[in-house]
Amino acid sequence: MAESQPAHVAILRNAHHFQIGEQQNYIINGNQYIYYNDQTPLTQLLQPIPDASHHRDIKISPPNSACFPGTRKNAIRMIVAWANSTLLWNTHVLWLYGFVGCGKSAIALAIALKFERKKRLVGSFFFFRNAGDRSRMARFAATLASQLASAIPEAAPFIRKAVTDEPGLLNSNSSVVAQLRRLVYEPFKAAAKQVGVFKTFLKPFLIVIDGLDECGDRNEVVAFIDDMLDFFKKNPLVPLRIFITSRVEQHIQGRLEQDQVRLKNLANHCSRGDVDAFMRTCFEAEKRRNPVIKSYIRNHGDWPTKEDKDQLVDHIGGSFIFASTLFNYIIDPSNDQSTPMDRLPHTLNMNPGLDNLYASTLSRSQHLPHFPEVISTLVLMFEPLPIINIAELLEIEPFEVVRVLINLQAIIHIPGTDDLPVTICHTSLRDFLETESRSASFFVPPSYHLKLSYHHFSLNLRAFLSGNWIPKRFLLFNGFHFQEFVGAMPESSVCVELDQLVITHLPTQPSAHLHLFSFTRLFFWVFEDSDNKPEQVLLILTRCIDSLALALESDPTPGTWIKSDFWQLMRYSYYYVRNGLVGRLEIHQEQAMTLEHHIQRVETAIGAKVVVRFLLFTFYPTQSRFFDAVSRSSSENSMGSKCRPDHYEIGMFARH
Repeated sequence: MAESQPAHVAILRNAHHFQIGEQQNYIINGNQYIYYNDQTPLTQLLQPIPDASHHRDIKISPPNSACFPGTRKNAIRMIVAWANSTLLWNTHVLWLYGFVGCGKSAIALAIALKFERKKRLVGSFFFFRNAGDRSRMARFAATLASQLASAIPEAAPFIRKAVTDEPGLLNSNSSVVAQLRRLVYEPFKAAAKQVGVFKTFLKPFLIVIDGLDECGDRNEVVAFIDDMLDFFKKNPLVPLRIFITSRVEQHIQGRLEQDQVRLKNLANHCSRGDVDAFMRTCFEAEKRRNPVIKSYIRNHGDWPTKEDKDQLVDHIGGSFIFASTLFNYIIDPSNDQSTPMDRLPHTLNMNPGLDNLYASTLSRSQHLPHFPEVISTLVLMFEPLPIINIAELLEIEPFEVVRVLINLQAIIHIPGTDDLPVTICHTSLRDFLETESRSASFFVPPSYHLKLSYHHFSLNLRAFLSGNWIPKRFLLFNGFHFQEFVGAMPESSVCVELDQLVITHLPTQPSAHLHLFSFTRLFFWVFEDSDNKPEQVLLILTRCIDSLALALESDPTPGTWIKSDFWQLMRYSYYYVRNGLVGRLEIHQEQAMTLEHHIQRVETAIGAKVVVRFLLFTFYPTQSRFFDAVSRSSSENSMGSKCRPDHYEIGMFARH
């Protein structure tokens, strides 16, 4: 008896106006808008990023920076004086800039905490590259608005009204400019009037934004700066100031270097005495704790000597990240090949800067299995992962990840348990590893995004086949990494790299899964509604269908994934898939025959190996067939010369 087609289960299909709990859902022109009841907590409305403010745990949510007690007094005093000054005589914005590791984030944290104690902090946001939403602008305004409502309760009703009056305000397609205006600037102005203009005028409030250069949405950063300055130009007496820290990058510097902004170079506020106090206190604490150092001092006298310590402080200069990393390297408890007394002279011979220190530390694990995979994953992931997730992604044991990382604790923060994220101590390490001229054999090439894309695809596919649940962001990472890969590589190299991926992984991976990966990624590259499109559509499309044919032909039982949720897996894409024509292409008859040959291979393999009636790409329950790769559109006789190009429509069609 013929097997029936798999059932499609639709939840609230074709529903347009419905209620779930406290929210009303409306579908308008294909977009979902959510209306909340008045009783809905504001934090539920805004959904702020939980680890983006000064309250985050810096041990697991970098930057792991805090001012050492008694240090950075001059810089902090300067910023506080600006923030406390009258609005008539000073700017609304202060930009503190400086080189890598000079302590910008530590000072930003100190300022945020100080003004919170004064009850004059509106909110803070600490950007960090490759840290999920903290490296983007999408939830920046909502996170600040949530803090504003807590710091100034009078602002909460205005924020709530903005969200309920404009249901699309928090959608991903809403601009950061509109969100900041409606959720932060305007509610603050309205609340300030209620509190009392004269009172707030004398003591302005403060927003702290750290690491603006760490945000990957450069166009949105520019839009934020331009709108911020425009807002203050139109509202010169609004009792609000914004303190920004970042490295000097053109898209930031070009917008902030003007009379409306006070500029401060942190290099002019770095004190040798601060670094000396930091190193002296750190060494004193280690001498009390470390039995090896205690034994050495009993027999040889104090360590380090004053001469060595002074030379070390001079060698460090004004970089606190260099001081911290150098100290961690000297006293590294995981290095059993030498003692702190042996390593101190070696550090004095290192060139100033972090590159040599990074290279020296990384070399301790370079010989271990899976070193390049673990390091590349840490550097290129879009958000930090725990050890167990890194191991699952790379299909290795957690102890193998720990074995690589345990020697690198001077530069990588390893949490106490396997289920907390592993984080890079400072962005400068990522910069080092992504710059080949600096990192040499440690270089992490952008082509590794392809391997990460495959690892995510393989993880997702295994989960779908076994019926396990996977967070949606893990499903999206597959596409994110492939977009990064094709964006960094010449188009001619994409298929070459895919071939190499298949060759290198065949000994350990099912060939059908590798070919399925090539098929899905090339399919989305052609059909996703994104800006990064292939120029040679026909070549990529031909390779795409060939990969599907190879997957079907190499798997003796393809029904295991054809009849599973694999096709649902393909739905999860960052971009929308266009259901329509890719465009009119001029191709030779020979090329069309090749394309049709691959399609015939697919249909033959399905017919031979799969019992149930199956038709490609069943994305929607109402469509029984989703893809015709080639459809002849020209009614002219095509039996002439094979060199003469014929017209074909290349696209996706719904056939009921």
